[in-house]
Amino acid sequence: MPIALLDRSARTFIAGHRGLVGGAVLRHFEDAGFTSLVTRSSSELDLRDASAVESFFAGERPATVVMAAAKVGGILANSTYPADFISDNLRMQVNVLDAAARHGTTHLLFLGSSCIYPKLAPQPIREDSLLTGPLEETNDAYAIAKISGVLQVQALRRQHGVHYISAMPTNLYGPGDNFHPENSHVLPGLIRRFHEAKLADAPEVVVWGTGTPLREFLHVDDLARACLFLLENYDDPAPINVGVGADLSIRELAQMVADIVGYDGALELDTTKPDGTPRKLLDVSKLHGLGWRAEIDLRDGLEQTYAWYQSQLAEGSVRAA
Repeated sequence: MPIALLDRSARTFIAGHRGLVGGAVLRHFEDAGFTSLVTRSSSELDLRDASAVESFFAGERPATVVMAAAKVGGILANSTYPADFISDNLRMQVNVLDAAARHGTTHLLFLGSSCIYPKLAPQPIREDSLLTGPLEETNDAYAIAKISGVLQVQALRRQHGVHYISAMPTNLYGPGDNFHPENSHVLPGLIRRFHEAKLADAPEVVVWGTGTPLREFLHVDDLARACLFLLENYDDPAPINVGVGADLSIRELAQMVADIVGYDGALELDTTKPDGTPRKLLDVSKLHGLGWRAEIDLRDGLEQTYAWYQSQLAEGSVRAA
């Protein structure tokens, strides 16, 4: 049985609604009958600005908050701008979570990342692996920020008795992703590279690393379903993993993308580039035990995402950064 169904008419703030995750959450909540959804673009409300966030919460007083706003990027961006990743994310989280608690938000979901877990955590990674070993060096600044968010949720629960929770999604993909040639995550980056190679009739596509790291991928629409499910079925200080429970190698992923795109050239691996964590498969037994499972097959989801990418190219509106 649900802990408590959320009031669909109460004010519900989706922070980061123009991003990959926030956009999917907004769509799902609209479909689920929420009638008082509140959004702000970053130009309308800079979540790094404590006074602006305080004024927003004092005026809107949302009953429910989904904290999907974050500064995100792939290995290159994380390695190049670690100070920005830790500073921006810490400030956004502290401002939103503290203001929510001060102004009567009764339910809040903080979305973290699977990168919070140790680089060499036992696989599949259980939630209790948190803080048991060193992090992956290429994104440790971002990971520390997200770990701080998890601990802030726990502290607010202890001090104020609020029903705030945190969820750790695995690697995400889907409509609304960032396809920037340098700042994207691995999957949209592969889609763009293979698509452009196909158009240019390029003889080969270079993929970073050895191709051996194993990764798990969750469609963002599945994550959006999980967000509402958890808000109504989970109330615990411990973070909870959200994933599919299966992974594949980067080489296998690249080959799948090439097949979907229709690129028939060679796939070359640049082994001078970093691999990142060797494997990052989440243990989702806790979530499965609550009755939730991912529904979208990876190949089906990739075909949908590629079709979306092509439609955005046709409109001249592919997200560049």
